[in-house]
Amino acid sequence: MRAAVVTNTEFTVEDLPTPVPGPGQILIDVTRCGICGSDLHARTHADAMADLAAATGYDRFMRTSQSVVLGHEFSGAIVEYGPDCHRRWRTGTPVVALPIVRRDGEPHLTGLSTAAPGAYAEQVVVQESMTMPIPNGLSAEHAALTEPMAVAWHAVRRGQVGKGQTAFVIGCGPIGLAVITMLKAVGARTVIASDFSPRRRELATVCGADIVVDPADGSPWDAAPKRRINGVTDILGLGFDTMETLRGIPKLPWWYAFRLAGKLDAGPKGPVVFECVGVPGVIDQIITAAPPLTRVVVVGVCMETDRFQPAMAVNKEIDLRFAFGYDPGEFRDTLHLIADGKVNPTPLITGTVGLDGVGNAFAALADPGAHAKILIDPTGRALTP
Repeated sequence: MRAAVVTNTEFTVEDLPTPVPGPGQILIDVTRCGICGSDLHARTHADAMADLAAATGYDRFMRTSQSVVLGHEFSGAIVEYGPDCHRRWRTGTPVVALPIVRRDGEPHLTGLSTAAPGAYAEQVVVQESMTMPIPNGLSAEHAALTEPMAVAWHAVRRGQVGKGQTAFVIGCGPIGLAVITMLKAVGARTVIASDFSPRRRELATVCGADIVVDPADGSPWDAAPKRRINGVTDILGLGFDTMETLRGIPKLPWWYAFRLAGKLDAGPKGPVVFECVGVPGVIDQIITAAPPLTRVVVVGVCMETDRFQPAMAVNKEIDLRFAFGYDPGEFRDTLHLIADGKVNPTPLITGTVGLDGVGNAFAALADPGAHAKILIDPTGRALTP
């Protein structure tokens, strides 16, 4: 099969042996594969990412000197089953799969390890237990975006954003755009998006952002609807008002009201902020500027050491969370959200290339104003997105 292989940051298209599915695995023909921000990082910073992965317990992440087939956002069609499979679907069935396989009892990340070649290729091996048929005649292009959209779905769920809430999305690259799309799907009342790139701000609007801000011209916090809590003084004032009201009710054990509010999570809340930039200093900027009781969900992957002022977060009771990946249920739910028309990933797709155009696609993605998500069509001939 043909595949785009990266070695020492350089891409070459090579003829590789046809992959052989192992026990419990399926060989699929790749129809589309997305280029992920993780792929961009892995191409140039694989060693740093491998060291980080090893420190967290995964020691098979790719190294710069190794020859690796990237690609973990893909759709395809079943070609062949390996041994010990349940053979749930006929050959030719369109499918997607979580990008993880098991070999010799060990898990490997598809497209980010030499032990699990990815989908920048005509064919890829997937785990049968992690495979799902594509429903409702969903297109291969949209199905391939199940993986990045699942990352956004997991982040939104981590943020516990409810209907009628205000949410901020800082950074409107592919993952920020996906988060905006998912926020509107869950019924967030007002989504405020911020990015320096005019093109990304345009895409944010198409994805459903209610207010879009150029941070060079204004603050996203100033663009938000009026809120009850803007500073610590407002919280103290709310405390006085609440106590005066409760104490005005004879024989009321007012402390039970506070206990119940805490149990039901019914106390005052700030907005939810999604950090989708991954650049040092952004978390500190958010903590400094955000109102008290804000929940911050960090989705952007910063590969450098960062700093923020804990006392600022303490005084405001900022809830700082980090989101990574998704679980199989979230992956399945994302696939069906797209297939049922509840989520539209179309605005994210800004170009398609064949295997021979992968290097050009990476170069194009270096310009944040040019593209969001570029797909690879292994049978296509396009050299530029």
